[in-house]
Amino acid sequence: MTQAEQQGVAIVTGASQGIGRATAVRLARDFQSIVLVARNRDRLEETAAAVREAGAEALVIDIDLADKAAAAQVVVWTLARFGRIDALLNIAGAVPQLDLFEMSDEQWDAGMALKLHGARRLTIEAWPALKKARGAVVLISGNSASLPKAPYAAVGTVNAAIVALAKAFADRGILLSRYENQYNLAVADFDQALKLAPDNEKILILRGTYLEHWAPAHRMTVEEATAKFPRDAGIARYGEPEEIAGLMAFLVSPGARWMTGSAIRMDGGEVKSV
Repeated sequence: MTQAEQQGVAIVTGASQGIGRATAVRLARDFQSIVLVARNRDRLEETAAAVREAGAEALVIDIDLADKAAAAQVVVWTLARFGRIDALLNIAGAVPQLDLFEMSDEQWDAGMALKLHGARRLTIEAWPALKKARGAVVLISGNSASLPKAPYAAVGTVNAAIVALAKAFADRGILLSRYENQYNLAVADFDQALKLAPDNEKILILRGTYLEHWAPAHRMTVEEATAKFPRDAGIARYGEPEEIAGLMAFLVSPGARWMTGSAIRMDGGEVKSV
């Protein structure tokens, strides 16, 4: 797609690093403008430079979506600058990977604040503009929603809540519920019939900083754990952020408009169940 053919505005949270950054850069090939949201201004500026090099305009918003007022501010600033919102990709979020009996109430609250409530508030605030544009929403969770374990109970709990939230948005509008690599992913497509509801689910997995916490608990170095995990999980290699970004780009593209309420797995073959 040439720059002249590009149109629309995409908001990407967690755009300062990892999958968020890769997704923002990939979407620059399909959208005229990318709104980059995260807490680290310097890293966002690096992403913005890559987005501009890829052919799109970039708006940097360094803000903490855990703050209750942040979501509304992001939408106000986006509409003031561009006048529309065509896609929202909720990628931001980090949950403490601590044992069930070790986490404090404050840590539980912090884990929910950004990944769950930040995404929930931003989706609600952006909903009217997305509906007007017949746009799409992406929510990312994780495989621990279906495979919760005591050593990272909060991760599983928050991920399960995000999946339920995605289903709720699907019931209110039209939402694609998908699970992706280390994450679960849900996309709302407002261009479909309201009667369509999610009825099939597939689950995905990818590992981020999980191994940094897992390795010491198993008396390994991170390097040893990193080498060991693919063998134990039955996968050939780890996924790359750019691979997930490619899936993200498809899910918010016109080609995915009839995938409303579906779930898709992208995990390198780790989950063996049907």
